[in-house]
Amino acid sequence: MKKTLAILLTLCMVLSLGVAAFAEDKTDITMWCIATESDSNRASYEKAIAEVTAAHPEVNFTWEAFENQSYKEKIKMAASADEMPDIFFTWACAFLGDFVDAGRVYCLDDAYKAYEGQLSEAMMGNTTYDGKHYGVPTTMNIVGLFANMEILKANGYDEVPGTYEEFIACCDTLKANGVIPFGCSGKETWCVTEYLESIIEKSCGAQILNDIFAGRATWANDDVAAAVDTFQSLVNNEYFDPAGIALSNDEVKANFMAGKYAFYMNGTWNCADFAANPDLKGKVQVAEFPVINADKATLGQLIGGPSDTLAVAASANNPEVTANFCIDLGKAICHFGYLDGCGLPAWNVDYDASSVNELTQTVADICANANAYVLFGDTAMSANTANTYLDYVAMVYGCEVNGADFVAGLAADIG
Repeated sequence: MKKTLAILLTLCMVLSLGVAAFAEDKTDITMWCIATESDSNRASYEKAIAEVTAAHPEVNFTWEAFENQSYKEKIKMAASADEMPDIFFTWACAFLGDFVDAGRVYCLDDAYKAYEGQLSEAMMGNTTYDGKHYGVPTTMNIVGLFANMEILKANGYDEVPGTYEEFIACCDTLKANGVIPFGCSGKETWCVTEYLESIIEKSCGAQILNDIFAGRATWANDDVAAAVDTFQSLVNNEYFDPAGIALSNDEVKANFMAGKYAFYMNGTWNCADFAANPDLKGKVQVAEFPVINADKATLGQLIGGPSDTLAVAASANNPEVTANFCIDLGKAICHFGYLDGCGLPAWNVDYDASSVNELTQTVADICANANAYVLFGDTAMSANTANTYLDYVAMVYGCEVNGADFVAGLAADIG
């Protein structure tokens, strides 16, 4: 008995030491993102994290989510102080590029070798710098014109107006009947750009806006000034909810879902929430903003593209393990995000997607006919440039500057 007890005790000690050693061998990985409780992508993040952490028992994973606008400043400050989480959500192009230039991002070229054929170079283009890959794209989205068809039908419209003239006539009818055409958050300036950039693009064409954002062309452009005046005329004509200037995007979105506005211009990640809401079933449609100047713009020119990205900090704990975990997580978020209707997939679809909601399928049809994309301005430009741009956008929405002042100011301050 004594021998047996001694053997059992020895086994227990060995097992305990083994478990302790295993725990010590685990890699601690932290992540920051913007998938807050109210964010459309929250469910896809939760499902993906559950799946990927189960597949990686060698990892201790923790994560935090922050509101969109505050996160942009938080991650920039963390990068400046070299206090970044191991994995961080980022937007593509210049937003991530600033971190890459500062040496704060881990190159994923070696890690991607295990995923050959699952992700096209086209989808990785916005996170590739000097020929090296630094980001894991998840879903891609565009700016959509969401319409409450119950409101439109009650005011004599069976479909979303297809021309700009018809669109303005519809807004006039809505206003005359006591309906607010648009809701837009002034508290979060990126929401204003969803309207303004679409109007500039459909007035001047995608190439002009792409060149300006990339620094290949100046803001001193008469067509852009005229487009800004077009946007401001919608504000001055009282098509926008005047209370929106002080509201958050969550509040504006909730107002649209409650039937306060006829239209809501925002990212197509909202398809998930609109499609899942039983009170909105069959009431919401998504369309492309109409062309304003057919001599310079066409349908199929869209604001958006592959932007939502995960990246690994150069300071990450055990970067090789973190890189593999990050890629698996990004791919899983793409999978669940697409099925949930939070956007179109950046990764190849090798699963049954027949359950994807009708709104997201409509967005897929719009994108299938696209001929040009202009990435969201505040991510297409570098951080300092984007902040200057957003300051002027806020002044336009607040009617503090007109189109001529807008382009002259940006040309002087940016180029």
